[in-house]
Formats: sequence, C-alpha cells, structure tokens
Amino acid sequence: MNLTTPTSSPSVIATEVVLPGLVKPSGLQTRERALSAPRPGEVLVQMEATGISFAEQAMRQGLYPAQPAFPFVPGYDLVGRIIAVGEGVPGTRIGTRVAAVTKIGGWASHVLVPARNLVAVPDGVTSAHAETVLVNGVTAWQMLFREAEAKAGETILVHGANGGVGTILCELARHFGIQVIGTASPRHHDALRAMGVEPIDYNAPGLAERVRALAPDGIDAAFDHLGLESARMSYRLLNRKGSLIVYGNASTLGQKTSMARVFLRLLGQLLLWKVRPKGHYVTFYNFWAGRLLRPSTFRTQLAQDLTALFELLRIGAIDPPVAAEFPLAEVSTAMSLAESRTVRGKVILVP
Repeated sequence: MNLTTPTSSPSVIATEVVLPGLVKPSGLQTRERALSAPRPGEVLVQMEATGISFAEQAMRQGLYPAQPAFPFVPGYDLVGRIIAVGEGVPGTRIGTRVAAVTKIGGWASHVLVPARNLVAVPDGVTSAHAETVLVNGVTAWQMLFREAEAKAGETILVHGANGGVGTILCELARHFGIQVIGTASPRHHDALRAMGVEPIDYNAPGLAERVRALAPDGIDAAFDHLGLESARMSYRLLNRKGSLIVYGNASTLGQKTSMARVFLRLLGQLLLWKVRPKGHYVTFYNFWAGRLLRPSTFRTQLAQDLTALFELLRIGAIDPPVAAEFPLAEVSTAMSLAESRTVRGKVILVP
C-alpha cells in the first residue's frame, strides 16, 4: 500500500544497546524502550543490520570527536524496513528496505529516522552486505573519487587494507583499474593478493623502501588512518602531484593520551603541507563534516554514492566481507572481536 498519510500503529518497544560511559566491551548494556509513533517527516525503521566501525570503537574510549555525553546509544548506520511513517512523507511504502546514516542510535531493533535521510536498498543485495558499504563504503568512494580523483593506471597506497574501509578501497580501486599497495598483517596477505593487491607487512622494517621499490616514481595517492607518524611516511612516498588523504588516528586507540592534543598535532602537520607549494593535495577527510557544513549537498552526494555502491554490490563487482554476525544481545562479544584487529571485513549486528 502506498502511504501518504501517517500510520496509526501503536508505540513499539525497541531493544537498544547503551554505552553507559568509559567501559570495556563487557560494560555495554541493553535496554528496552517504548518509541512513539513517527513525527512529521519521520519514519520508523525496523533494523535488519547495523555494524561496528572505528567510530564506535573510539566512542567507547571517549576518543571520537564531538561524540555525545554518556550514556547514549551508538550505531553510525543501519539497514532495515519501514514499518510506519509520519505526516508529510508521501510515496513511502511500508516494507521498503532502506539504509540510513545516523551517527548514533543505530544499535537498536527499531529506530526513528528523518525520511529525507533514507536511501533505498535494491533487491538482490542482502541487508548485511548493504551494511558493509554504508559509512565504510561511502568513505572509501568519496576519498578515492571525490578527494583523490584517482584514475585507471594510477598507483595508490592503502594502510589497513584488510579493514572495513581499506577492503572497499582496494576493491573499488581494482575494479576501476587502479593499482594498489596495501599494508596489513601477513595473515591477510593471501586474501589481498586474490583481490589483485600487492600486500606489505605493516610491522616489517623497511616498509617505505618496499613501497618505493614497487612505485619508484612515487604513489599517486595514500589513504592513511593510522596517525601522525604514518602520515609523515605516506607524504614522503607521494609523487610530485600525489594526494594524501588522512581519515583517522587509529594508532591512538588504547593509549592513555590526550586525543585532542594528538588530533591538533596531526591537523597542524597537514596544514603545513597544505601551504607548501609542492603540488600535493593534502586533506583530513571526515564523513560527518559535510553533513554539518553543507547538509543538502551531503544528502545528495550520499544518495548518489550509496546508489552506485549498491549497484556494484548487486552485480558482484565488489564483495566486502562480513567478518561475523551477532545479535544485539551479544554486542559485547561482537565489540571485542571487532577491536581485536584479527578479522577481515565488518562485524555486523542483527536484531
């Protein structure tokens, strides 16, 4: 039934995961909470898949920029089906499968979402696989094509090539004819080679020399989420017009240090590189910044990029791995696995 008026469904009891404070994964809690009917412009989505990404891992330690005060429900994104709509949401069908980026609140069985933030998920793509390309996939797509403007025949360096973002970066690059050098632990090298990626052990001595041997004229772009020292090495490996896209400080997780101070040092170094007239493009990519600065453009680009990614998934051009699936009730185990750095792909939560 095509709905142009609000549904009259009663309130729904949602199961939610709560991050109560600076706790270990075992300290995550679950609760039940009644959700009201959707307000004007909202829809109620029954979650089918949500995921654990770097953002939630950083939030657990209080290290994610501009995260809300504890306690709150984490969950950067989700895939689910619309079960109710509010006023002013014409043309929305009950049962339609959609994806949404929420920043927080996605780790729940039911979520109220502004209808304008939804992107349709096509038939032929499972909810779990759709979840793998939400924030991770859009991050990879936008860094590769909107920031670095990578082209066939170029060579890029991807740090953490086995991770959630790194895997999709590699798959997208190889699909579009871009050569990839990827850093990862040796246990992931066979899988990377099967993708057409040249793997390098990120802990082995002489990493920079190994990259130079593979790309003697320098790399066209580097994608680095590890932190300041890694970014400095990546910058030195660029060719004359190469791009450095920094998108995280993963090396600081688990350390007793000031995240703000570390982040400011990194941004200061990027700023120094920006003002040097060397022809390099240097930036810090933040997925959420676009939503804050240019919300309409953010939504338009998100819909365009997700639609392109879903189509690549549907035809099998990319196939980001699902590392494991856990029910919400087992979120502590799921979080521990995601933070172990031993898995390839994304850890998924289901109702």
